[in-house]
Amino acid sequence: MTTMIPTDASADELPEYPMPRAANCPFDPPSELRDYQQQGPLRKVKVWDGQEAWLVTRFEDQRRLLADPRVSADVNAPGFPRQAAPIAQPDGQRPGLSFISMDDPEHARLRRMVTAPFMIKRVEAMRPAVQQIVDELIDQMLAGPNPADLVEAFALPVPSLVICRLLGVPYADHDFFQTNTRVLIKRDTPPDVRAAASQRLHEYLDELVGRKVADPQDDLLSELAVQRISTGELTREDAAQLARLLLIAGHETTANMIALGTLALLQHPDQLAILHDSPDQATLASAVEELLRYLNITHTGRRRALTGDVEVDGVTLRAGEGIVLANDIGNRDPEVFDDPDRLDLRRDARRHVAFGFGVHQCLGQPLARMELQVVYGTLYRRIPTLRLATEFEQIQFKHDGFVYGVYELPVAW
Repeated sequence: MTTMIPTDASADELPEYPMPRAANCPFDPPSELRDYQQQGPLRKVKVWDGQEAWLVTRFEDQRRLLADPRVSADVNAPGFPRQAAPIAQPDGQRPGLSFISMDDPEHARLRRMVTAPFMIKRVEAMRPAVQQIVDELIDQMLAGPNPADLVEAFALPVPSLVICRLLGVPYADHDFFQTNTRVLIKRDTPPDVRAAASQRLHEYLDELVGRKVADPQDDLLSELAVQRISTGELTREDAAQLARLLLIAGHETTANMIALGTLALLQHPDQLAILHDSPDQATLASAVEELLRYLNITHTGRRRALTGDVEVDGVTLRAGEGIVLANDIGNRDPEVFDDPDRLDLRRDARRHVAFGFGVHQCLGQPLARMELQVVYGTLYRRIPTLRLATEFEQIQFKHDGFVYGVYELPVAW
């Protein structure tokens, strides 16, 4: 296999990442990524501001780099290829405590503070409550207009209700935090608009944390108030910033997986049939892993910077250089997954990197998996005639977001 590692091109000549998907293949990564993966392990690209970075397309290279301590998640590290311009902070306010953008030991310290509710045993204890949420939303959808928008009626409310219950955020405020989240996750949002949305969310959550300090309840924000703020480990502002990260990540990603997964299944009726008739837990678990592998809603790559020299397939990447690990094409690597562009719910896809790998792999993955198992195991069984209520070509995909999905999904039954 020929290795192609263009290094002498100017930034103007380099391909810009992320590349657009083909309009007729909205579930697949951009075709250029497949070409790059076949041509060699590395490729120089440029990101939105013209900065150069190494694009890593192969699965095994991605996992190895994500586990390497010389590969930094710190957005302030030299060479880090940011997704967008940093959010300007109001005078006197520090940048948000997003532990996903930190390295150890500070990353581990903050992550440990919010790990307990996302551990498998506690997540499984929530399964009956999530099942009730899913059933009630399906009841409401069946009693309402037909056709309906699955995003608005079901896909977005399910994870929003779940994360609100876990954090202790009033679901009555969902329009507020969903609206501001949509502003934050669009790649083309102007920096001042993004900063204003971020500040609105921060002020809302800071006030909510203050109420938890005064009157703790049975939720994660109250745990932070009692166990961390009262001991001086966190300030109230720090807790609000952590809450913002968990609130956004906890509803937006899963909502897109529910809607996009449903659309993919409707386009693959042979696979949808597997989930129609009370699938067992093993089948559900396998289906969720395969849909995560196949769809890759985090579709703008995992961004990192090198704090030391690292060798990849005989090429030395230097400290201070940025790398982009394209997990969407990594999960379509034919060296790891046979016939990778085929959706196969019976495939063993557990090694995928949809949730990342290493110390920064997604904290909320047990919760996301459980929610998706409940949704995929219930929706199509209860509404076996579910179908698209528009032409597939009319569906609007979120090409402009940090998280991939559909804006609306009109369905009928």
